[in-house]
Amino acid sequence: MMKTRMILVAAIAMLLTFGSGSKVLADTFGTGENQFTLDFVPISGATNPTSGYGIVNYDYRMGTCEITNAQWDKFKAAYGPVTGDPLSAYANDFYDGGTGTTDVPTNEVSWYEAAQFVNWLNTSTGHQAAYKFTGTQGTRDYTFATWDPADAWDGTNLYRHKDAFYFLPTEDEWVKAAYWNGTSLQPYATKAGESLTRGDGSGTGWNYYDNGYATDPRGTWTVGSGSQELNGTYDMMGNVWEWMESPRVSGDYNPGSSRRLRGGWWGLTSTLLHSSYRDSNIPTGESGDTGFRVASVPEPGSITLLLCVAAAAMMCRRRRK
Repeated sequence: MMKTRMILVAAIAMLLTFGSGSKVLADTFGTGENQFTLDFVPISGATNPTSGYGIVNYDYRMGTCEITNAQWDKFKAAYGPVTGDPLSAYANDFYDGGTGTTDVPTNEVSWYEAAQFVNWLNTSTGHQAAYKFTGTQGTRDYTFATWDPADAWDGTNLYRHKDAFYFLPTEDEWVKAAYWNGTSLQPYATKAGESLTRGDGSGTGWNYYDNGYATDPRGTWTVGSGSQELNGTYDMMGNVWEWMESPRVSGDYNPGSSRRLRGGWWGLTSTLLHSSYRDSNIPTGESGDTGFRVASVPEPGSITLLLCVAAAAMMCRRRRK
């Protein structure tokens, strides 16, 4: 009886922990010296804007930070050559530094390269690849293609497979994670009562231009060096532009269609970090001001967790009988 009570107490403690909005445990990828982790924050689908961007009616997780150079390099070491057709999408392989090179956001990454990173996150952990490539991985004929509607996310997003666990965020997923406070979309991704201010990489503010640059020498800064944002993320304003999964024109799921960019970069003013501002680029485009972050389906819910632990408690009790 005492053991059963202890298990139930543990279940309640776990429920409180997972249901309190605390940071989700990191997901681990790779092995040995190429192992790294990614942190995610939970985003609820319970409430949504009535119109415009940010309407997402399901729970998901958003990467806490942008993908870093160190994580990109460990991916490449485990995955092999990141290449394909057209070769112009894989031409650059250097980083625009700033306050460091290891933990700043990786850049000079095309949408196709980011898609291969995400696919490896999935396949290396036993999940379905998010994005369809034909040909042989690691060769110049490796080509991006779209899924059939039967395999596509919601039957309409022909870029993402319906069973993918990790993916590039759609524009709606990204906007909601950045600006939705539960009742409305904010103009900026700041927490309640906090002003948008230029930081210096010491734990507050954001990396953008405001009568001067945030870093010296100017450039990207280590991810997470500024203020924590509205929903627990960092650097969704400034630092680098971030690739969206979404095409520039809604519903235009041709493989070569331009993709949306969100969040701005370190060289922009605060006006251009506003929630209404967006950009786009062709999926082969590589730029020193552009990187990406990863989103994911949610971990098992707290209620499911509680039920599982409670079931274990009941089994222990029956065995004692």
